[in-house]
Amino acid sequence: MATSMIGGMITSGVDATQICVFDPSAARMQDLRTQFGLRCCEDNNALIRSCDVVVIAIKPQVMSSVLTPLAASFNAKRPLLISVVAGIRADSIDGWLAQRHAIVRVMPNTPALIGAGASGLYSTELVSAAQRQQAEQLLNTVGLTFWVDNESDIDAVTALSGSGPAYFMLFIESLVNAAVKAGLNPDTALSLAVQTAEGSAKLIKSSSDSLPALIDKVTSPGGTTEQAMQQFRTHGLDKLVATAFDAAHRRATELADELG
Repeated sequence: MATSMIGGMITSGVDATQICVFDPSAARMQDLRTQFGLRCCEDNNALIRSCDVVVIAIKPQVMSSVLTPLAASFNAKRPLLISVVAGIRADSIDGWLAQRHAIVRVMPNTPALIGAGASGLYSTELVSAAQRQQAEQLLNTVGLTFWVDNESDIDAVTALSGSGPAYFMLFIESLVNAAVKAGLNPDTALSLAVQTAEGSAKLIKSSSDSLPALIDKVTSPGGTTEQAMQQFRTHGLDKLVATAFDAAHRRATELADELG
């Protein structure tokens, strides 16, 4: 995710020399320096001292052990802190740093890797309007951004767009398997399914019609689409999706409790 954000920033016109990174792996930092021409810091304390915006992109399980030793540096510099770490709430971050900070939590998703992400953002009370704009501009380099009013909404974003790519991929996989069983070549079936998914998404974005209206336009009375839609409804697709969403939402909340 950090690499995607760096690439997006540079593509959008940010001077690579204005970006500083630190990674425990010297080889990884050298790769980033070679790929992007950015600066590398000797440690996290040096990075914090030199930056007005600090992006934390690490595994949630190590968040406490990484942040606690950096409290003095964060408290002296007071940068905007952008966390793309799943499941770590702002009050946990403040607790490890022993002071309240301007924090923006971000829940991105994997399409950010190709600049097509959808990110939910939440800011604490100490985040200024200018800092909100900074965070939004940074995340806009890897896709769309949407602010939520309550930190708990990040858990819903996690269940929707954070986990969502896997839902659509699973549906496409099931559709392809059914087409192959019906006799289509696997590569042809995959290409048709992916193009159909992409085209449908673009049509939804470009149309002023509601989703039910768009569905009706595809569904002719007595036709093939109607038969398929009846099966989806008979077998409770809406209920299944709601159950899956609720499970992901519940687990997101549980993880925040456990990891914080």
